[in-house]
Amino acid sequence: MDIITITNLFMLVLLLGLTAFFVGSEFAVVKLRMSRIDQLIAEGNKKAVLAKKVASDLDYYLSACQLGITVTALGLGALGKPAVESLMYPIFDYFEVSDAAASASSYAIAFILVTFLHVVLGEMAPKTLAIQFAEKMTLLLAPFLYWFGKIMYPFIWALNGASRVLLRSFGVKPAGHDESYSEDELRIIMAQSFQGGEINQSELAYMENVFSFDERAAKDIMVPRTSFIALDKEMKYADIVSILAEHNYTRYPVTEDGDKDRIIGVVNVKKMLTHIAAGRERKLEDFVRDLPLVHEVTGLQEALLKMQTARVHMALVIDEYGGTAGIITMEDILEELVGEIRDEFDADEVADIVKKSDRQYVLNGLVLLEELEERFGLEFEGSDDVDTIGGWIQFNKMDSVEVNDTVTDDNGTWTVTEMDHYQIKQILWERLETEETQ
Repeated sequence: MDIITITNLFMLVLLLGLTAFFVGSEFAVVKLRMSRIDQLIAEGNKKAVLAKKVASDLDYYLSACQLGITVTALGLGALGKPAVESLMYPIFDYFEVSDAAASASSYAIAFILVTFLHVVLGEMAPKTLAIQFAEKMTLLLAPFLYWFGKIMYPFIWALNGASRVLLRSFGVKPAGHDESYSEDELRIIMAQSFQGGEINQSELAYMENVFSFDERAAKDIMVPRTSFIALDKEMKYADIVSILAEHNYTRYPVTEDGDKDRIIGVVNVKKMLTHIAAGRERKLEDFVRDLPLVHEVTGLQEALLKMQTARVHMALVIDEYGGTAGIITMEDILEELVGEIRDEFDADEVADIVKKSDRQYVLNGLVLLEELEERFGLEFEGSDDVDTIGGWIQFNKMDSVEVNDTVTDDNGTWTVTEMDHYQIKQILWERLETEETQ
């Protein structure tokens, strides 16, 4: 084997290695997560600094990879035939193969062999490694790719410029790489992170709550006017203490003349009880603070901002006619993000949806139809004008509702079990027997 053959074989191996380098670099940089690189930089990883420079100028360094892959592929094609021909010469000579046949055979063998090595060793193997170990591969290869890009800058700049001119001639404007994600894409990423064990069930639930937070309005979580307890500004201390002992709330809206459409503010009972205990006679009005107003269709984020600005933990929810629709508290809003918040006074509190058996559930009349649809996959006909399950039953009855009245639909049987005047307080729902319930 002469020196020329050895040189050709060495160059073939070198070009295969360079092809693998450029292919691996290309896929690793594309697959890399910038958030992870930022984390490594914060931890003091010096290789991550160069990796970020490469990933931040993705268009340029992908062009560098393409240039490298193209040049090495051309080199493999040019060296393949003479290398194979020199190796096969003794065999062709032994069988007395003509020069024309030897040349054609060398070309065919070189084409098949080089293509196989190029695809397997130069393309597929490094691509698989880069996708599977994107972070490690990027940290390993980024320094070499960075300096290759610097050295080949004039050629890459010229090639990129030529491609832009060509695209503009067809009316296409080159676009940058968008690194932002839509809400749906982030939901998919979170679900994949949960399945991969990167985040737990609680973290996934918190993040889902954050995304659904903007979709909820004040009317979805408010305490309706028929349910909240209010104090009147003319109440005697004895009556006030009696109400406080019964309900154990920290804050109460204060009405004028007992009219919930004329709420003048909110009172914090902690401050008031200090004066009551000390025997200091002061009017209830002295402890009243103004309440921020929000409309029943106001988003929760805006309602929270208003309460933060006013430094009050409660807001008054008004309807389209200017009347009181209900009240909303800071705790109600926070529960939409972190789930149910229970304290020592919530020991006797019953959940809004209680499972009695596989087919029977006890529901609070104020449970939203949207919540039932999401949790149980139900569909409610004629629900455009109502929000709660109690309102839906009244809408379907179309007359006065009494205890033990039922409504039957495709979802099962809904039986009213408790009422307060005209308000449905509790419902027994018996699902239709399906394959799922069985």
